[in-house]
Amino acid sequence: MREKLAEIALHEAESRQSCTHTFNVCMAAGCLSSGSQQVLESLQTAVTATGVNGCQVRGVGCLGLCSAGPLVQVEPENSLYGPVTGASAATLAALVDGQAVNLPQVDANAPFFQRQTRIVLENSGRIDPERIEEYIAAEGYSALVKALTAMTPAQVIDEVTASGLRGRGGGGYPTGLKWATVAKAAGPEKYVICNADEGDPGAFMDRSVLESDPHRVIEGMILAGYAVGASQGYVYVRAEYPLAIEHLKKAISQARRLGLLGRSVAETTFGFNIDIRLGAGAFVCGEETALIASIEGGRGQPRPRPPFPAEYGLWGKPTLINNVESFANIPPIIRKGGVWYAATGTAKSKGTKVFALAGAITNTGIIEVPMGTSLREIVYEIGGGVPGGGRCKAVQTGGPSGGCIPEAYLDNPVDYDSLSALGSIMGSGGMIVMDESSCMVDVAKYFMEFCMTESCGKCVPCRVGTVQMHRLLDKITSGRATLDDLALLEELCDMVKHTSLCGLGQTAPNPVVSTLRYFRDEYLAHIEEKRCPAGVCKIVGRTDSPTYSNPVGRTVSPTGAGRTTSPTYGKEEVAR
Repeated sequence: MREKLAEIALHEAESRQSCTHTFNVCMAAGCLSSGSQQVLESLQTAVTATGVNGCQVRGVGCLGLCSAGPLVQVEPENSLYGPVTGASAATLAALVDGQAVNLPQVDANAPFFQRQTRIVLENSGRIDPERIEEYIAAEGYSALVKALTAMTPAQVIDEVTASGLRGRGGGGYPTGLKWATVAKAAGPEKYVICNADEGDPGAFMDRSVLESDPHRVIEGMILAGYAVGASQGYVYVRAEYPLAIEHLKKAISQARRLGLLGRSVAETTFGFNIDIRLGAGAFVCGEETALIASIEGGRGQPRPRPPFPAEYGLWGKPTLINNVESFANIPPIIRKGGVWYAATGTAKSKGTKVFALAGAITNTGIIEVPMGTSLREIVYEIGGGVPGGGRCKAVQTGGPSGGCIPEAYLDNPVDYDSLSALGSIMGSGGMIVMDESSCMVDVAKYFMEFCMTESCGKCVPCRVGTVQMHRLLDKITSGRATLDDLALLEELCDMVKHTSLCGLGQTAPNPVVSTLRYFRDEYLAHIEEKRCPAGVCKIVGRTDSPTYSNPVGRTVSPTGAGRTTSPTYGKEEVAR
């Protein structure tokens, strides 16, 4: 198998060398929604019309800078253009003849690109995600062959442990320890699950990885299966990700065709298969036991733990669950070694982290930075700061379960422990920047509405507590609350946090707790002065109040009327 992969890689390298010009068009979801399909077709037609041989126009994954999309990267000049339209794309063909083009160009040497360290995203925007040959040419599946032919399962786990990798789904549990626990669990039948149920508002990291480099995740899952003794894997991905699902299906089929999945992986005695299960968009199914229930065909509701999935998981069997980014880190760790990976990051938070930058930020998109990078560097250097030179008021990390960190703490490093000390969490990697136009009480209400709606309803503290907290926040933002209501809100936060069954309820109060901690004056202004300092909330009795607008920028009614919600059950589909 090693020779077969080397032959494929050599053929790909020779094909690339014969190209005089290569036009890489971003075909990830963000650019597709802005018309990159028209860009690709227009550019293909224009390049063909030049009559010059050796030119290639291909679709690639996410190039990162979503705010400038659709993007086109041109080799060998390594120039980047965006936004490019279907009408303007044809002019890029002039580069084939050495002519200049008058299109907006993105500085490839800007801090957005140069301050990143790409491990998970090393192939994103550089390969065609629909061709396994390009992944193989980028050292794809070499880690798998290395593990199956030169390492024992225990040695694979040792490398993962040495890397210091912690679960990138939000919990931060040591990955090597989790793998070792599943490997030691009794029973001949075990499972590996990739949690791709990314549901945080403003988060699109896992979707981007699956769209841009699906084979990387598949290779990580196969390595995990070999390490823990599992023969079956599942990717649990929400149905709202059609492009990611399409690329996953194609990647699984290609891997099977080359003998990298199936009864004899890479011509060895190890067998492993991967199937896809589609979720209906329930946020609670990001919790491990709720996800398992959904895969089994039941309602996506959590169960008490212990026993933990590592011992009693899918269909009662030992089950390893990691998220997309965690699995995507595994191939380079096995290729280059755990010590190599551990050299990046901080003492307790090793490696890099992928973030989705959104909100009041100039450079929205996907970034990957070493653990320990400061929030200020991310916001002002990589992110380009607040549009128009405005001031960053707060950064919300960790999704609806996270907290809001004020501008005064932007010099703090981004790692698991530092964020926890500030009252937030790493989460899966959503990072929403807010400026002075954001009302922090309104922000807390927005995320509480999300948690309230997404609660599965199994336990009373979460089912009832989130509703009552949302009602109190609504009273505050409308100027109808008293200080007694504020005291009750704080009491409810403590109760819901410490008595809820699963992580959804346990972390739902975080946005409220963090905004009370850092922006208590805004709560008091709403209650005592009957005014919203940011001018966002519609205060009862005031004629100068604006219409209610949530932090994401969609205008809605004060009661949230008209909102559609997702059910908590999943539907299944098997990729054969």
